[in-house]
Amino acid sequence: MPEMNGINALIAIRNEFPDAKVIVLTTYTGDVQILRALKAGAQAYLLKNTLHKELLETIRVVHAGKKTLSPEGSYQIAEHATDDALTPAEILVLRLIAAGNANKQIADQLSETVKSRVKCILSKLGANDRTHAAMIGLKRGIIEL
Repeated sequence: MPEMNGINALIAIRNEFPDAKVIVLTTYTGDVQILRALKAGAQAYLLKNTLHKELLETIRVVHAGKKTLSPEGSYQIAEHATDDALTPAEILVLRLIAAGNANKQIADQLSETVKSRVKCILSKLGANDRTHAAMIGLKRGIIEL
């Protein structure tokens, strides 16, 4: 969407129409992205490859006042439910890594050393290196480009 992302659009819709029942239909499967949508007020989260029958069933479920997730979304949330979450400072560093900054550049921007913070990020995400951490962060919806 050109003017705002889906989560911000969802928040705007729910602010103006608090009783709106919203089904998110997307290509994003990241657990963090799914949880953001649910916290923003979505009643359902489906992938665009959902079959016609599943989409109809989801509409019925949401109309009945219940929430539902695609099987892939449920799997993603379950897969990472017990992971240690990144702190806001770690997410900022991960964004800067994904933008191509070296540790020294990040340290200069934040006026702090980042080596230990990067180690924590790698550990929490189960990443092999900085590039892998950035890819995991993007895939899970922790960061956006």
